[in-house]
Amino acid sequence: MATYEYRCRDCGRFEVRLPIGTASAVFDCPECRSPASRVFSSPYLSQVSPTTARARSREEQSREAPEVVTSVPAPRRRQPPHPALQRLPRP
Repeated sequence: MATYEYRCRDCGRFEVRLPIGTASAVFDCPECRSPASRVFSSPYLSQVSPTTARARSREEQSREAPEVVTSVPAPRRRQPPHPALQRLPRP
């Protein structure tokens, strides 16, 4: 069974579980019975890490309202290497 997502113009999005490959382009909304079109979405987006979810949200927001940069960002400070790494032989 696969989960397919549909969007009703009146009620919004809803999911339907059907056998793989049997989903049609249009499905009746379970609430108002009007035809709803199929929406193609990535699987398991609700189960991603918070960091990935924030990155995806920021990327989606930048489509409509991109951030405006007025100056070149300052170079990052390099962190000193770990003391244990200093004892390793150098080539």
